[in-house]
Amino acid sequence: MNKFIDPHLHLFNLEQGDYHWLEASNPPFWPNKQLINRDFGENDLVIKSHSELAGFVHVEAGFDNDKPERELAWLEQHCTKPFKSIAFANICSADFHSQIQTLLQYTSFIGIRHILDEQAETILTHPKTLANLKLLESLDLIFELQCDCSNLAIVKQLSTHLSVLPNLTIIINHCGTTSENILNEQLHSGLTALAKHKRCFIKCSGWEMRDNNWQIEILAPLVSSVITIFSEHRVMLASNFPVCLFSFSYSQLWQHYTQLDGFSSQTLEALCFSNAAKVYKLFT
Repeated sequence: MNKFIDPHLHLFNLEQGDYHWLEASNPPFWPNKQLINRDFGENDLVIKSHSELAGFVHVEAGFDNDKPERELAWLEQHCTKPFKSIAFANICSADFHSQIQTLLQYTSFIGIRHILDEQAETILTHPKTLANLKLLESLDLIFELQCDCSNLAIVKQLSTHLSVLPNLTIIINHCGTTSENILNEQLHSGLTALAKHKRCFIKCSGWEMRDNNWQIEILAPLVSSVITIFSEHRVMLASNFPVCLFSFSYSQLWQHYTQLDGFSSQTLEALCFSNAAKVYKLFT
């Protein structure tokens, strides 16, 4: 494989952005968080000769949650490779429409992420959430979902929304974001329920958040199981850079991905390039 797209990474500018989550006193309480408490730019996406980074998707990194357009302005000023931006916007907000109209001024903007995590049920049942999701659907914008998809109460509430939003594209972050790098029975059930929504995609990444010492041998069976649930056309491999540096260099991780054992060249091309290019409209 000569080219790949990274559909989930973060770049930091500590001088201009806030990044409160990078401070040791704030969650997440990763023991080695200091390793990534520095600036990261496009030049840090170093790849050895085995492949070429053709483009990427930048996912909001807490640059400025009050004015998320500032992050997009910084990215569009400094990035040279083809890229799209997933910005922060408060899915519960009464002025969500205004937030989106501001973000639409930026050519890289393709959708939003609101980290749900422990607040997932509160956020999903908020009286403004469904209307704001409908706005995203009407504008053909993506909703990125970060929560524990093994929590079936959360999955049920989300599925209720999706049943009336047939044209909303949602993308599950970090393989369903559980505490272990396994596809247990509950996570399998949750992902299966969400996969019934035909515009639901999933990014397989975030392994280092659950285990810094994860071994590459876990990938093939886990990704294969996710493909069985979603089909290979709705699954993407992603880095979660720079958090991936807890375990592997950027180049090492993508070498593992693009040479994954037991997958055809056609499947690897879908997982590492064409699925991301299509859903994020990277070259259109």
